[in-house]
Order: sequence, then structure tokens, then C-alpha cells
Amino acid sequence: MSRRGFLLGFGSALTAFGVLAWSRLPDPVRRPPVPRARLAEVRFLGLPNERFFPELPGGEAALRGEFMAATARLRTRLGLAEGAPPPVRNMLAISGGGSDGAFSAGLLCGWTEHGTRPVFHLVTGVSAGALIAPFAFIGPARDAQLRALYTTLRQEDVLRRRGWIEAAFGDAIADNAPLAATIARHLDAGMLADIARGHAEGRLLLISTVNLDAQIAAVWNLGAIAASGHPRALDLARRVLLASAAIPGVFPPSMFDVVLDGRPYQEMHVDGGTFAQSFLYPESFGEQRRARLREGLPVAEATAYVIRNARQELPAQEVSRRVLGIAQTAVAALIRASGDGDVARIHANALRDGIAFRLAQIGPDFDAKGDAAFDPVYIRRLFDYAYAKARAGYPWAERPL
Repeated sequence: MSRRGFLLGFGSALTAFGVLAWSRLPDPVRRPPVPRARLAEVRFLGLPNERFFPELPGGEAALRGEFMAATARLRTRLGLAEGAPPPVRNMLAISGGGSDGAFSAGLLCGWTEHGTRPVFHLVTGVSAGALIAPFAFIGPARDAQLRALYTTLRQEDVLRRRGWIEAAFGDAIADNAPLAATIARHLDAGMLADIARGHAEGRLLLISTVNLDAQIAAVWNLGAIAASGHPRALDLARRVLLASAAIPGVFPPSMFDVVLDGRPYQEMHVDGGTFAQSFLYPESFGEQRRARLREGLPVAEATAYVIRNARQELPAQEVSRRVLGIAQTAVAALIRASGDGDVARIHANALRDGIAFRLAQIGPDFDAKGDAAFDPVYIRRLFDYAYAKARAGYPWAERPL
């Protein structure tokens, strides 16, 4: 079982079976949440396109507009006529997976060495994938940094375990302040500038979190945030990455203070994997592409790549008839089923829209097991495994495994 599954299961058990003891305790002080119907009005940097809520009225159309604006910038950069599609469009979705994120890190670095890694026009990231997405978006120039991160990562770089009393009366069983510091070391002003340049070129970097009060996904436009030049852009980008990896119950939620109509509110955001393990382009993008195909108009040669930071196969195991054993196995199964559904959806959409589909996932030939959450030996072995496969030419699957 993955470390992510264990942590989620452990957190779920504490939550589920601590309700009777904790229900009488007052909640930690927080401001009221933004009313769901008004979430789209909130601005952190004053940008109309800093994030999107596809589930809210108008959210899908707003996201489609961002895709169209990016295509226009790309067309201008390539010197294409108005309405002409770019020659190619490479899209990459990087899933969640906790310490299994080392798989995507190793794959990207090995892919560069193979010499066939493309420039990605769209990169999306969820949870652990959100932490890797900026490196994938910028390109091979950041490979050395990505390699260093995932070959030296230790548990103390990610979390600080809380005592039982602190965990029971607080908002999580672990503190993610170490992860915030790790993010800050890597996502600096130089990386933000690199992301801004990619955005100006007509490429998109999108990160998912979940607004827990409204129970909907938020898609953050990290490229637009980076390109804004706002003095708080770097801080917001870092907080978005931290929020996307905030496993509920395990890590504290990320709280975003906002003001609406002169009144203070507070949004609570958690791990994007709470809603989906991976995502790619909006439905309206596919509709536009299908319309051009029906009319016989040219479209970009497009490929949808999905890197799933999870094992292709999990061995059957005897589950302990105890609270933690049952809870952690059930939650891990739920996460796995959700991830399977996300990949199946992306594949079905790509097939429908005339887009090539490519999937990478941890194969059954990788049999290493970690002794603890974010075990550095396990992470290094997984990085090396993916790196070797990609350097030799990764055997991408053309359908869900």
C-alpha cells in the first residue's frame, strides 16, 4: 500500500472514530467562508483569470476562454494567420500519489535524456503532481533541480508529526510547514519568471485544489499568476502548491483570507486529489476541436500524456480486522478507483476528440516497498526506475491499463 494510502487511511480513522470525543469541542477560530455563489467574484491579485471554478455557472466558459487566449498568444508567436491552428499541441497531466511522485520526476528527467521530450502547451498537476508540474512546464532546464529534489527528499522535508493531543484537538495529524519550506526553496523568483515566460508563449500551467466549504474544485492559472508582476504573486503560487498537496486530516488545510464587499472571509482549500487525481482540458475545448474536424478544417496534431503516480497492479493482501487496517485499505481502494476513473475519462475524451493518448504508470516490475511515509530509499529507487525506463524510450500505453 502506498504511503499516501496509509496517511489518508490513518487520518480517516482518526476523524471517523474521534467524532464522539471531539464533537463537543469548539472549532479553531476562522472567518466565515465565501458564499458558493460568489466564489467567482473573489480576486487575490486582481486578475479575472487567476483561477476558475468549472462547476459553477460560467466557469467552464471562462476556462475555455483562457484556452482560446493561450492559443492566440501561441499563434502570434509562431506567426500564424488568424484562425489557423498551431501545428502541434502537447498536453500533460501529472496525477497525485504522495511519495510515488518520484515516478513522474524520474520519467521526465529520463525522457529528456532520450531526446524526445516535447514542449508542453498544457501542464496540469494535482497534489504530488502539482509540485512537479512547474518543472515539467518549464522544461529540461529545470531537470537538475528536479532530480536533486527527488533524490534527496526526506520525511522531515515534508512533514512534522504532531503529538496525539495536538493532533486530536487540531486540524491535522501532521504539520506541513516543512513542505512549505521545501516548496519555497524551489519555487523562487527565478522559477516564477520562467513560468511567466511560458505563459507569454501561449502555454498553460493549471493546478487543482478543492474548496472544502463549497466542495468544488478550483483550477488555478499559475501562468497568469506568475505573469501578473504582482508583489504577492510568488506567495500565492507557493500557497496554491501547498494547498493542492494538503491531504485532508493528515495535513492542515490551506486558509486563504479574502475580502468581498468590504467584509472579510476565509476559504479553506485542500488536496486537489479529493476531487480528481488528474485532469486535462475542458469539455468545451473538445467541442471546438470536433466542430473543426466535422467541417474539414485543419486542427493541431495533439497528444494527451498522462503520468499516473500509482502502481498498475496491487497484490492482494489480508486486511487486519482492526480500525486502522480496515480504514486505510478502504480509503486506498477509493483513491485507486477514483484515479482509474480519471484516466478512463481522459482517454475517452481524447479518443472522441481525435487526440492521441499516452499513459505512463508504475509497472508490476517495480517491487520495492517503503518502510515509512516518504522513505528516501524508496523514493530514490522509484526515481531511478522511471528514469531508466524513460531514458531507454518509455513504453507508453495507448489505453488505460
